[in-house]
Amino acid sequence: LKCKCGEKWQEIAPLILRIVIGVIFIAHGWQKISAPDGVIEGFFSQVGIPMAGFFAVLVAWVEFLGGIALVVGFLTHWATKLLGIIMLVAIFMVHIKVGLIGPNSMELPLSLLAGLVSIMIMGPGKYSIDCWKNTMVDGNK
Repeated sequence: LKCKCGEKWQEIAPLILRIVIGVIFIAHGWQKISAPDGVIEGFFSQVGIPMAGFFAVLVAWVEFLGGIALVVGFLTHWATKLLGIIMLVAIFMVHIKVGLIGPNSMELPLSLLAGLVSIMIMGPGKYSIDCWKNTMVDGNK
């Protein structure tokens, strides 16, 4: 028996992936934005990230705004690229030292990276501002 789930729900899959991953990034970005002054900068310094103050603010806002962009499907390709870069840096600067499983391991950033790459490859899907915007520009539908 062949499952027809893919045919029936194909348009929903990117939406679910975008929303779940986007909400995770919104939460992590907001956590960094609302942290007491210097906490995130101190952590970034401790793990060896240069210009820690600058990158702490940049990462916080990219995570927060990039998460929102994913949820609504706006500038999705660029949001996935920027967030993917952040995940790669997090994996190689912090989490790889711990390994795949355990506290502060690379399982969450690696899973998020896989989801981001999947969204980048398949596109934001039908239920996104990007799709609506392209439809309006191209005159289709």
